[in-house]
Amino acid sequence: MGRQRDHDDSDGDGGGGGEPADGARRDRRRSSRSCRGRPPQRQPPSGGRLRELGLSCMLNTEVGAVLAVIRRSSDAVSGQFLGSPDDAAPPVAADSPLLQSLKSLRSLIFRQGGAGDWRSADPFVYLGPFLDVVQSDDVPASATGVALSAVLKILKLGIFDEGTPGARDAIHSVVTAITNCRLERTDPASEDAVLMRILQVLTAVLRCPASVHLTDHAVCTVVNTCFQVVQQSASRGDLLQRNARYTMHELIQTVFSRLPEVDEGVNGGEGYSDSDPEDDGRALSGGSRPQGGYGARCMVDIFHFLCSLLNVVEVVDSAEGFGSMCFDEDIQLFALILINSAIELGCESVGRHPKLLRMVQDDLFHHLIHYGTRTSPLVLSMICSTVLNLYHFLRRSLRLQLEAFFTFVLLRTAAGTFGVHLQEVAVEGLISFCRQPTFVIEMYVNYDCDPVRRDIFEEIVRLLCKTAFPVNSPLGPMQVQAFEGLTAMIAAIVENMDFDRSPEGECYQMQISEFSPFWTERCDDGGDNHEAWVDFVRTRKFKKKKVMMAANHFNRDEKKGLEYLRISHLVADPPDAKSLACFFRYTPDLDKNKIGDYLGDPGEFNIQVLHEFAATFAFAGVILDTALRTFLETFRLPGESQKIQRILEAFSERFYDQQSADIFASKDAVFILCYSLIMLNTDQHNPQVKKKMTEDEFIRNNRAINGGKDLPREYLSELFFSISNNAITLFGQSGSTVEMTTNRWVELVKSSRTVEPLVLCESEHRLGRDAMAAVAGPSVAALAAVFEHTEEEDVLQECLEALLSVARISQYGLGDIIDQLLSCFCKFTTFLNPYATADETLFTFTNDVRSRMATLAIFTIANKFGVTVRSGWRNVVDILLKLKRLKLLPPSLMEPDRPTSDAGGRPQHAKSESSGVVFPLSNPRFSGSRRSSGLMGRFSQFLSLDSAADSLAAVSSEFENNMKIIQQCQIGSIFSESSKLPDESLQNLGRSLIFAAAGKGQKFSTPVEEEETVAFCWELLVAITVANIQRFPTFWFQFHDYLTAVAQLPLFSPCPFSEKAIMGLLFICLKLFSSAHDKASEELIFKSINLMWKLDKEILDTCCESIAESTISLLTEHKGAIQTLLGWKTVFHLLSVTGRHPETYDRSVEALISVMADPRCITRFNYTCCIEAAFGFAALKISTPENSARIIDLMADSVQWLIQWHKSGNIESGGSLSSVSTASSSSTEDVLRTAAAASGNVTASLFMKLAEALRKISLVRREEIRNRAVSALRRCFAAAEELDLPTSNCIGCFNLIIFAMVDDLHEKMLEYSRREGSERELRSMEATLKEAMELLAEVFLQFLGTLYQSPGFRSFWLGLLRRMDTCIKADLGELGKTSLLHDLVPELLKKMIVEMKEKEILVKRDGDELWDVTNIQIQWIAPAVKDELFPEDF
Repeated sequence: MGRQRDHDDSDGDGGGGGEPADGARRDRRRSSRSCRGRPPQRQPPSGGRLRELGLSCMLNTEVGAVLAVIRRSSDAVSGQFLGSPDDAAPPVAADSPLLQSLKSLRSLIFRQGGAGDWRSADPFVYLGPFLDVVQSDDVPASATGVALSAVLKILKLGIFDEGTPGARDAIHSVVTAITNCRLERTDPASEDAVLMRILQVLTAVLRCPASVHLTDHAVCTVVNTCFQVVQQSASRGDLLQRNARYTMHELIQTVFSRLPEVDEGVNGGEGYSDSDPEDDGRALSGGSRPQGGYGARCMVDIFHFLCSLLNVVEVVDSAEGFGSMCFDEDIQLFALILINSAIELGCESVGRHPKLLRMVQDDLFHHLIHYGTRTSPLVLSMICSTVLNLYHFLRRSLRLQLEAFFTFVLLRTAAGTFGVHLQEVAVEGLISFCRQPTFVIEMYVNYDCDPVRRDIFEEIVRLLCKTAFPVNSPLGPMQVQAFEGLTAMIAAIVENMDFDRSPEGECYQMQISEFSPFWTERCDDGGDNHEAWVDFVRTRKFKKKKVMMAANHFNRDEKKGLEYLRISHLVADPPDAKSLACFFRYTPDLDKNKIGDYLGDPGEFNIQVLHEFAATFAFAGVILDTALRTFLETFRLPGESQKIQRILEAFSERFYDQQSADIFASKDAVFILCYSLIMLNTDQHNPQVKKKMTEDEFIRNNRAINGGKDLPREYLSELFFSISNNAITLFGQSGSTVEMTTNRWVELVKSSRTVEPLVLCESEHRLGRDAMAAVAGPSVAALAAVFEHTEEEDVLQECLEALLSVARISQYGLGDIIDQLLSCFCKFTTFLNPYATADETLFTFTNDVRSRMATLAIFTIANKFGVTVRSGWRNVVDILLKLKRLKLLPPSLMEPDRPTSDAGGRPQHAKSESSGVVFPLSNPRFSGSRRSSGLMGRFSQFLSLDSAADSLAAVSSEFENNMKIIQQCQIGSIFSESSKLPDESLQNLGRSLIFAAAGKGQKFSTPVEEEETVAFCWELLVAITVANIQRFPTFWFQFHDYLTAVAQLPLFSPCPFSEKAIMGLLFICLKLFSSAHDKASEELIFKSINLMWKLDKEILDTCCESIAESTISLLTEHKGAIQTLLGWKTVFHLLSVTGRHPETYDRSVEALISVMADPRCITRFNYTCCIEAAFGFAALKISTPENSARIIDLMADSVQWLIQWHKSGNIESGGSLSSVSTASSSSTEDVLRTAAAASGNVTASLFMKLAEALRKISLVRREEIRNRAVSALRRCFAAAEELDLPTSNCIGCFNLIIFAMVDDLHEKMLEYSRREGSERELRSMEATLKEAMELLAEVFLQFLGTLYQSPGFRSFWLGLLRRMDTCIKADLGELGKTSLLHDLVPELLKKMIVEMKEKEILVKRDGDELWDVTNIQIQWIAPAVKDELFPEDF
């Protein structure tokens, strides 16, 4: 069956110069024939002669084959060559030009016995005869096939190249011959063979060196010819179809591989020259390309042709007789393969050619988005691959297109909107994007941080989380895919972060202090100022969050929303119309009803906002109905006619101002036509309207609206049919699904020309932390759910690595996420299950790999990222306590570097000076390098045993196995390296330990368990405190508040909490005093110590040995470092308490004596405390007389310090006081200032404290101590003259000390007199009273002058006489007859009165009652001396 195949030149899609005409081709043939008698003149060298001889032989063979086929008889030849019995072409005449040209070539080959120089000869000499056969109508198909084989062989052997004379005409002749190939009277098999040979020749043409001479039109012709063969092969055998498609692919690859070499300035500019391409100058990157070579123009045409193949449809007849349109999926798939090849080979060069770039931005992406949800999974997969390639090479120019593709195709399809069969492919596509190193950060920066763009990154991650979230176990394929995408996303963020910088010192809190326009700010890559760029991006994201919050408020209450905009500085204050218009225009998810109502309101400011809102639209070059659709899509047109009028007036004005054509005479014409279009829209698309408006009626209704003239009929007709075929959405509801309509796409393409390019993030950025912050919540929830439900260890491992990656990122200011992770892992450990017994918990931990991995993860986070942990420390502490109860903690966890007790109960101090905790040596792999594969390497590398010999599999015992796992946790490092924790984290850790020790959230089965838990918590608290002793004031203030808070818990039990606390606090105190500290630190620790012993005062007795040990250490080793009054009070109080116990008395009294004997330790501010402590020891029953006497003597000697302080007039200790102990807190100064104001003299007040203490000692049971105390008082008062005691102090000393002592001794003496068998005690007390009375008289005489100056001297004197009277007349019964006082009192009175008379104090004067009163009192008290003292009365 014979058929003719004409490949006409008009089928080529290229522009520019055509091929040589038939006349020109005949002229070349004649020219070639005329020179065929002239063999080549140049002789090649010997080696070349052999090669040329080979070429001659090849040509001779091919010519002979063609001649043989042409001359053969039908039967004979068909068996030898490519013909068939059906190929019965008539014999070619002997004088035929075809045969003559072949014969001429044959005679030329071996002329003169030598081979010709074929490589320098005109290629048409040996190509022309074969090309004539190919184009001939008179030869059979078998001859055509042989001729094509000869041409193919010549091209492949490279006999000529681009530099050969005549190569340009020759290569074009080949293209012309192939496209005009004639196949007459042949069978299908022979035709298929010829077509396959044509495909081979087409490929060889573009691959041969001379192809650089091809014009754009010729290349387009070659590609078009190949595609025609592809179309014809659809109805033929599979082999031909496969070869045709393969050839098409090869041609596209060959053509576009040259695109990077094409200079965009010459052949890739905005416009291409319409002149003959043969005259165009083409340039290559390496130099000038031969004149007439093809360039970007043919590539533009080919690419446009490939894009058009995506829109191929066919009409399929249905059963009802109607034709329906069906997409040719096979063609679409084939076109996508070719487009992918073109993009892969063109790379970034596509973006350097404006026409190609615009084609990608418009045609290609429009088809990809349109068919992405309407085709098979295979086509969708290829679409995703195509977009991924475009993302790699052209993403800077495809910002809006990529956003549209994700929004309208991938995200919706992956959500299952278009069926499960497409959902899986879409999820795979998302995963492919997430695996790209910079995709995540670029999506976040360019979309999520842009106020006018969608949150593409967040939407992708939330979709993956939702899809990966397991409903049941095991995980389905879709869930596994989404999980892989989620982990890939997290890994990409990790890869783009700089983990070398410290998490501390960077502030992530953003604040808007003032308004600045931000809706249209451009975000470039920052250039050299990377820090400023990061801050800019973060600020934009923060503003976007605030805008979304404002939108939420606006949707609920318009006024609240606008007020929130103002107070958040998102609009100017007072608000300006432009910023508010941008808020309405660009903020997504706003209530469109409220926008329309606001814009339509008649207020002056509302109208300004309306016009600014209209100004945000660009209507240049847009037809009216398209502009109106775009405008009305942004809000819901209100129903009130006046509001509609105001809105349409603003639109009409904006549209009219931006129109360059002279269609409309005024904006009023636009306004009227807009109203008409809205009415037409209602008429055409309202089902209640039965009679629809016709085109003529619409045109007639709009007559003379354009300034009295008619609008062009064609313009109105176009508007009519546009509205009739596609309704304008006037009342679109907020939140409804938005589709990619033609109008929206036109607007997108238009905007893409002015929008800022996509910012590349190819280097490490600190924005990875911000990206994770936006999606960490759902990511952790999804990963935790997968970790909980999966049973595959590989998935568990990947999930754990992803969660630890999140933790690694979260260390940069995302403490809430770290806490969330710890809470999740605690649940997986099963340690905190309140319903499980200890055995069940231990069994689960031993046999469940999930529980063990979660435990490792908890302590990994605590070790590596503890700087960010906040409330999560409570979970860590709970797990620690559970491990302790299960006896899984290693015994070496704690070191005895704090007060402990030996077998005899005696407190001991370890020699070590470390923090108090023994921690495993840090694994070198634990610190790690900045980046390793995946997270930080596999989890086994993150925390692992040091050698393979320690493998868990080698451990036979389950208990040892568990202990090995706990050892890997490196629990000790948490506390030994707690100095690295910031203040907030450290405070939270301490809070967790304190509350756990107080029993909050704990359940104790036995008192022993409670005591062990409390002790363990305090040991850890002491450890972290000692490790951070250098910054003690920064965290202990909060610790003290926590201690106060736990004391108020409803079920708080002071014991054993207070007992362990006082021991730990004293140990901390010793460590604090061992280092440099300030008064604030000292105040804090002693406040805590006082709080603890006040909670349970019995602990001072139960823990006396430990308390004594610590207190004595303070006084002996650090007594010069105590700077505060509270410190001294606490130390002396604890010392006094411990001194009450025989086992600690000796050490305590020695410590006190050493302090009192050291003048550097005593100051005005601790003097009172010291005296009170001394009194306590001196008055103790268990105190030996020697010790009591030493203490009393030291007390008496201390009056010298008072004298020295009084004379110096400053607040310093006696002797050579150290500078450390000279300062005092402000509270202490206030106390002394108050005392000084009341008593008139600070030292006088201190003296009274001393005298008061001695007075109390004078009342003890032991006589020698009493007498020693009275004697000490005598010494003190004897030295008190140097203190310059004022009158008030002197009176006070008598009233509060001497008189009180006499009264108390007298009362005790009377008490003993009434007891039977108490004569010894009575005499002892009487002797002390005698000493006291003598002291009274001595002191009175010593300070008589001062006392007399007191206005109350008369009352004072009467009080003294009354006590004399009381003592002398004491009723001691039978024992009183020999009382010492009977003789003592008269003598004392005589001394005092005589002295008073000598100093003329007691003189008989008029109006002076002192003489008379004394006279009367002496007569009453001691009549025997009255006559001697008052002789004047007789």
